[in-house]
Amino acid sequence: MSIAVYLLAMALTTYLIRMIPFTAFRKQIRSEFLQSFLYYVPFAVLGAMTFPAVFYSTGNLITAVIGTAVAMILAFFRQSLVVVAIAAVAAAFLSGLFF
Repeated sequence: MSIAVYLLAMALTTYLIRMIPFTAFRKQIRSEFLQSFLYYVPFAVLGAMTFPAVFYSTGNLITAVIGTAVAMILAFFRQSLVVVAIAAVAAAFLSGLFF
């Protein structure tokens, strides 16, 4: 098949995913549960897409787990995103020197 068919299929899929909520929910959503659920969906999807890739990012599972652990600990203590990212990369790099 040509690339144009693939591009058309992906464009249609993307369009449908974005338009279905507009057509399904014409009125304002008043349910607090549904509003809070829909608020967290993008974060959950992003996490589900990126988190598994973290363990394959370094090529060594041990260094990836160490970097992830450092990131999670610093995030738990509410450090800034820059601090968390730099510390996780540094931890993965330094542990890679030893493993």
